[in-house]
Amino acid sequence: MPTTLPFPSSLPDFMRLFPDDAACAAHLEKVRWPDGFACQYCSWHGEPCRFPKRSSVVLRCRSCKRDTSLTANTVMQRTHTPLSIWFWAAYLVSSQTPGMSAVQFQRQLGLKRYETAFQILHKLRVAMVRPDRDRIGGGFPVEVDETWVGGPTRGEGRGQHHKTLVVGAIEERKRKENEGKRDPRKALPRRGGLYAGRLRLQIAPDRSAESLEGFVLDSVQPGTHITTDDWSGYDHLAEKGYRHTQVAQRGDPDITEKHLPLIHLVFGNLKAWLNGVHHGVSPKHLQAYLNEFTFRFNRRFYPFNAFRSLLGIGAATEPTTYDELYNAGRRPKLPGESNPVGN
Repeated sequence: MPTTLPFPSSLPDFMRLFPDDAACAAHLEKVRWPDGFACQYCSWHGEPCRFPKRSSVVLRCRSCKRDTSLTANTVMQRTHTPLSIWFWAAYLVSSQTPGMSAVQFQRQLGLKRYETAFQILHKLRVAMVRPDRDRIGGGFPVEVDETWVGGPTRGEGRGQHHKTLVVGAIEERKRKENEGKRDPRKALPRRGGLYAGRLRLQIAPDRSAESLEGFVLDSVQPGTHITTDDWSGYDHLAEKGYRHTQVAQRGDPDITEKHLPLIHLVFGNLKAWLNGVHHGVSPKHLQAYLNEFTFRFNRRFYPFNAFRSLLGIGAATEPTTYDELYNAGRRPKLPGESNPVGN
């Protein structure tokens, strides 16, 4: 089965491409070894021994006689869930525009346990971040700002008591002349001819210069023109090699719309998605949902790439353990993230 499969645009198309676990295993093998099987123990290349009656995910090297699992060193490592369920999960997550909650996913696939659905979706969210992803910006200006995510605080005085700080960066791109005929259903609302390019989102422990500058350094290429508000945490970005413009918003929505339109549009969409689809997210799992939102956003013009991209990234992502998914004290460090943040 070739790795360049046509994107399954409907459920019948998907079933024709991946009718059973064997078809899913054949595709996963091509993703992992596009040039043919290579033993991870002795580096032997060739056609491995197969055991169709035993398991479609186990391959045996003909040289050293050791077994290799197709799911080893992937997000599916040691899974007891059939490969077809994982492929269904990847397809639903990548093809459903608003995403899917674990409850919906459990119902759609007929899974008996909610925990199984939650773990599959959460592991796929880890796979949505390429370990070697590049920094945004360069030839495109970037807007940077932060927002609070969470429910309303009641009865505890003023301030943000139970909300999580999220910092974001997004490219400003100009519509080209030949983009005027783009399907309007696939485009974000334009702001003065601008449209949103690539996005980065990350939880920040606070609004200090160390936290905000660290995010910018990890996410945006040096030399990029960055626009922020006039918060002191951004004061030294010019010293870090960026062309920096600070704007005093003073609570004026017209100023925000003029200078930071795209990042605020993204924050509004993010909060609507978290509340509408997932009905809120706990702080310890929020970064995983930010990764999913970013993954969808950056591929919104090319949905046919999302399914293949998710499987390709997932096959090169280190497995996430149960403790890392559920540790209430600290969440795991995720690919592309500088420092994990506790609750």
